Amino acid sequence: MIYVVATTKVKPEGREAFIAGAKTCIAETHKEKGCISYELHASVNDPDVFVFVERWETRDDLTAHSRAPHLKAWRELSAPMKASPTAIEIISGGKVQKL
Repeated sequence: MIYVVATTKVKPEGREAFIAGAKTCIAETHKEKGCISYELHASVNDPDVFVFVERWETRDDLTAHSRAPHLKAWRELSAPMKASPTAIEIISGGKVQKL
């Protein structure tokens, strides 16, 4: 399993449009092969910080998602709303036994 955590800060005036566009992207992403979950969360400390938390069956499924037409449309729509670039962390599903 592959996890993705993508954090974005949006401009306050773009917040509502960002949420609306994200809902469309999320609905389409849920239909993709290998999508286990794809959720958007807002920070409790800063209402303009959003975090996508994703789970994918395989890295190939995630790669296919990155090329999906609805994701391209979402990137184009959301770009002017962002206050800074999105920070993306990809995490493997393997557990650490001991630290």
